Amino acid sequence: MFGFWFRNPQPSDPKWVAPLVQTFYAVSSASVDVLWQKVSNLADVSWHPLIASTNVPNGLIPKPGLIYRAVSRILPFPIPVRIFVERVLPRELLSVRILALPGIEERVTYRVESTVCGTQVSYSVTLRGWLSPLIWSMIRPYAERVARELVQSAEQDLKEASLPLQHRRRCPDLFASMLLGLGLGALALHQGVSFPAEITI
Repeated sequence: MFGFWFRNPQPSDPKWVAPLVQTFYAVSSASVDVLWQKVSNLADVSWHPLIASTNVPNGLIPKPGLIYRAVSRILPFPIPVRIFVERVLPRELLSVRILALPGIEERVTYRVESTVCGTQVSYSVTLRGWLSPLIWSMIRPYAERVARELVQSAEQDLKEASLPLQHRRRCPDLFASMLLGLGLGALALHQGVSFPAEITI
């Protein structure tokens, strides 16, 4: 799906369809910084229900005017989609326009904000054009999951980042003890040598 600019039908036009606007919310225990890093990392969309991959290099900071390509996850065959970054407010908002088929214009806005209940993420979709009812029927089940899966991915990253520190304190000693015990046991059976029943390391 390559991008095309087109003239929006007017209300008097038989093809005119009222804009469709929908917003989905999720609340996370992760910080604004962690969630914003997830939103703004356009190179890693492994968590995204709608996008399978992009051509954005790692470390690129999104800025207004950036145009990049993405591959849709919901289509049975890979067709590139052009995405235009319209507005960026660091740690707060990222708004993009998806340049898809003639007859459809899609804008997506991510917002991240701190609340008394945690960090709130919102995912807003605006569709214009006579194809918007059809496109919405296709993408809605996936769009409903975007904010939730973004939150889950950020929280999973935090959980995995904390695990190695715990394992480094406990697992090496336990693993070494098991190996030593198995090695000494095998040596005793092979040479007929008896060892104390308990070994302290």
